[in-house]
Amino acid sequence: MRQPAALGTATWPEVETRKDAVADLTLLVPVGAVEQHGPHLPLDTDTRIAVAIATRAGERAPSNSWVAPELSYGASGEHEGFAGTISLGHEALHQVLLEYGRSACRWAGRIVFVNGHGGNVATVAGAVARLRYEAREVAWYPCVFPDADAHAGHTETSILLHLSPGLVHTGRLEAGNVAPMRELLGAMRAGGVAAVSGNGILGDPRSASAEHGARLLDGAVDDLVRALTEWTVDDGGRLR
Repeated sequence: MRQPAALGTATWPEVETRKDAVADLTLLVPVGAVEQHGPHLPLDTDTRIAVAIATRAGERAPSNSWVAPELSYGASGEHEGFAGTISLGHEALHQVLLEYGRSACRWAGRIVFVNGHGGNVATVAGAVARLRYEAREVAWYPCVFPDADAHAGHTETSILLHLSPGLVHTGRLEAGNVAPMRELLGAMRAGGVAAVSGNGILGDPRSASAEHGARLLDGAVDDLVRALTEWTVDDGGRLR
């Protein structure tokens, strides 16, 4: 393992020295959210997961990979029924990502937005599509996990128990709405998550474990490292 180059703590001459190899310089940009994650998980859960995946992948990815400071706010309107949530909305997020990509591509050969919040997906994909139309080598990668529940349940709680156990309030673990998402979407579109879950949880975190979280995170990191090495971008701008 090597320490990935951290853009936020670098100086401009250190970045300048990489410009001779600009075609190979890849910038990993964690994109998250500040939103409720039930009574037991921190508001920055999605950002923490995106940062962890980007940073750990940067340790193993091609040597000219850098990890940028995270973009911590996203489009989280569906969670605004709960205190603490801060949403930029889709239009503002789209513009931020667009201007970010245009600026960073002046010196970076490739940019990957590592997205940790499902509500950001359409906006991230749309911004990436525009940047690619402008002939910039930009892609996005989703932080997804096999057999995951929807929100603040077993999956995210397991990952946080591995990443930040001191921030998981285990005494507050309780089940949320465990109905399939297809049954909840109509009510959620009308009234957000609060319309279907009083505690903000879609799933059941009570069976979560740090060991399972470590396996989930390792799998996501392995997949991102593979994707960065192969660099296959589909028609939707997603790094496959």
